[in-house]
Amino acid sequence: MAKAGEESSSSWKKSLKRKATAEEIQEAAGAGDGATESGVQPPKAAAFPPGFSISEIKNKQRRHLMFTRWKQQQRKEKLAAKKKLKKEREALGDKAPPKPVPKTIDNQRVYDETTVDPNDEEVAYDESTDEFASYFNKQTSPKILITTSDRPHGRTVRLCEQLSTVIPNSHVYYRRGLALKKIIPQCIAREFTDLIVINEDRKTPNGLILSHLPNGPTAHFKMSSVRLRKEIKRRGKDPTEHIPEIILNNFTTRLGHSIGRMFASLFPHNPQFIGRQVATFHNQRDYIFFRFHRYIFRSEKKVGIQELGPRFTIKLRSLQKGTFDSKYGEYEWVHKPREMDTSRRKFHL
Repeated sequence: MAKAGEESSSSWKKSLKRKATAEEIQEAAGAGDGATESGVQPPKAAAFPPGFSISEIKNKQRRHLMFTRWKQQQRKEKLAAKKKLKKEREALGDKAPPKPVPKTIDNQRVYDETTVDPNDEEVAYDESTDEFASYFNKQTSPKILITTSDRPHGRTVRLCEQLSTVIPNSHVYYRRGLALKKIIPQCIAREFTDLIVINEDRKTPNGLILSHLPNGPTAHFKMSSVRLRKEIKRRGKDPTEHIPEIILNNFTTRLGHSIGRMFASLFPHNPQFIGRQVATFHNQRDYIFFRFHRYIFRSEKKVGIQELGPRFTIKLRSLQKGTFDSKYGEYEWVHKPREMDTSRRKFHL
């Protein structure tokens, strides 16, 4: 017990010495600045001894105050360095070195062997003979069926209705307890080219199944960040019946090309640019962001965009050959987090 008391008293004395040292250094830094002509002392800068950590301060208010001063000091130093660099670049003029490219997860992406080369003859041949070849050869025109899971709630129903105004020649039907294996033959008989199923959990849309008919493939996505038109601030008027333009960004691998071609086959070939509407599927770090905008031409040189809605984010979970068959279906690709998500810089689309 005596030893324990001695150790606690010695550690307490050391902490007092450490605090005293920090305060003395701060006072010395403030005294060195000197007073102004009016005799008023300038505000003290946050000066810390080397190896000192703010987390060592036990008083919560004092710790918060010192952390705020440290953040302000860091911000001032960063701004001063930025201004200095800008002046140097202006002085050098054309001889100034190029600006360094900041490192991001996107530009530090691990190289994927399946990245598609636009001039690859093998890829071109595969795409000319795949399930979407008839669409890209303009032999078929898209006809889409949009449905939901059993007993959908209002938010899911409204999302389906708004999607039908985005995708031309799409029809919304309710499941009424029918299984997808029974719905698909009926869709093929009525010459539908694609089937979209919106699943929900706890009254919120959380999944999307996209099946290309009649021979597949079928993609299963996880859905999140759903915003309907009324939930979007500063949205434009409701979309018109014009065929929108479609934009596909960053689908670079073989798997990404297949997914991009699935989305492209939902829209007709001849966009009506007079409607100034554009549907965007933007892939970033394997998350696909869907947005629907309208161009706003303010002048001959200035162009803006106005979001119309809806918006959502999807992430691929699996890609299955053929039409939907959860029991006996053959999968081309399945997302396995423990095996595939070992690196933050590894992407698959």
